[in-house]
Amino acid sequence: MDSAALEPSLYTVKAVFILDNDGNRLLSKYYDPELYPSMKEQKNFETNVFNKTHKADNEIAFLEGMTIVYKSSIDLFFYVVGSAQENELMLMAVLNCLFESLSQMLRKNVEKRTLLDNMDGVFLVVDEIIDGGVILESDPQQVIEKVNYRCVSEQAYGFVLFDYITGNMEAQGERRQLL
Repeated sequence: MDSAALEPSLYTVKAVFILDNDGNRLLSKYYDPELYPSMKEQKNFETNVFNKTHKADNEIAFLEGMTIVYKSSIDLFFYVVGSAQENELMLMAVLNCLFESLSQMLRKNVEKRTLLDNMDGVFLVVDEIIDGGVILESDPQQVIEKVNYRCVSEQAYGFVLFDYITGNMEAQGERRQLL
């Protein structure tokens, strides 16, 4: 074996994607630009993965030299992809964090319609868990706190701006105390 291939690396996640029950892409993030550089290659890979996993009752697959952990929920399939030498438990921790964070964010209603309605939050969750292939967080509660903090603070400033523009000084003072 090549000794360079066995060196430890922080870049553990090669890709994350969510497909619907027909194999159509809802979300995908590829962190290794050399792995599948074109959109066509990415879609072909996703189709191959979906065809191999959508009827299986497993949690892990090996395909095209990649380790793939996956989970299904109602009409969605969640995938986390790593290299062949990657620790499956690390990838599974990322997958579980993603699924549990989305489950909390979507109020236990993890299905295609609610996912599409909250896609901005879904991208925030993915970005809080993984950055450039490096795992940042594996605790769903921490991810939700960070994502909710961003959403709450953005809304609060929006209300303050609205109150300022409309001249509603009472509401502006009340909100300033909350911040």
